[in-house]
Amino acid sequence: MNTPFEAIPQGGNRIVYVRPVPVADLPDEIRAQIGGAEVVYSVNAPDGQRLALVADRALAFHLARAHDFAPVNVH
Repeated sequence: MNTPFEAIPQGGNRIVYVRPVPVADLPDEIRAQIGGAEVVYSVNAPDGQRLALVADRALAFHLARAHDFAPVNVH
C-alpha cells in the first residue's frame, strides 16, 4: 500500500535534520549573539548546509514544520 501521510511533506528534499550544536564550536560573531546558552540547535539540509540556528529543539522542529519540512532528530 502506498498511501501518503499528510503530516510528512512528500518528496525526498523536504527532510531536514535537527542536531544540537555546542555554542563553543560556533564562530565568535555568532557566539556573541547567543547569550548564556551552552547548546543551540541547527536545522540542516540533507547536504549538510545549515539553514537555521535556534535556541531549543522544540523550536527547531516547529520551524521546520512551519516551512513544510519533515524534521529528523540527529544525535
